[in-house]
Amino acid sequence: MKKIFNLLLCFFPFITLNAQINELGVFIGGSNFVGDVGSTTYINPQKLTLGVLYKWNKSPRHSYRLSYMQSTITGNDLDSDETGRSQRGYRFDNDVKEFSAGLEFNFFDFNLHDYHTKVTPYIYSGVSFFIYDGLYRYIDTPNVTHKINSNSFAIPMTLGVKSNVFPNLVLGAEVGARYTFTDNIDGSNPSTSNTSIKKFGNLNNNDWYVFSGITVTYTFGQKPCYCAQ
Repeated sequence: MKKIFNLLLCFFPFITLNAQINELGVFIGGSNFVGDVGSTTYINPQKLTLGVLYKWNKSPRHSYRLSYMQSTITGNDLDSDETGRSQRGYRFDNDVKEFSAGLEFNFFDFNLHDYHTKVTPYIYSGVSFFIYDGLYRYIDTPNVTHKINSNSFAIPMTLGVKSNVFPNLVLGAEVGARYTFTDNIDGSNPSTSNTSIKKFGNLNNNDWYVFSGITVTYTFGQKPCYCAQ
């Protein structure tokens, strides 16, 4: 038992110091919307999305991740294959600013202390808080949108693949869908009792938005301390 305890003490500094590898970088890609206005294609980047992200690699298999991303989310019924939507002809633009925190899990070991080239798919999830424009339309003028400041939460569900293309540079490609806790990014279901404000579409389904693109991160931090032989 004492030998096992000493062995655990030996590995503890390695685990702790290994967690000090950091990644700081950028996200560049596009956004699209899935809701009651516009196309229902889940991966269909339309507007430029920019972001910054930070990762604290706790182990070769998982890391804590923080990010900020912003984009204009847009939808146009004329882009839809559904006859009802294309005949209705609504459209909207909504500025979204998202803060996200969660856990990224690698399917294969991704040890940044080993400078050999590695490739791994990964998934990311957590919680996102985003600021957006709460849109609404009056029944008499449904093609004109009005806005108020709003915010909500979302659950990000991201799938990607990454590789350490250079010793201190990691390149990734990912698609991240956000299930939001609002049904009003497109102005279809404003939270109001005003009967002159229009509500339409499926009022039982919340909105989604998707960020697709590439990440480029720079790695830095202390190397692990191995036990003496």
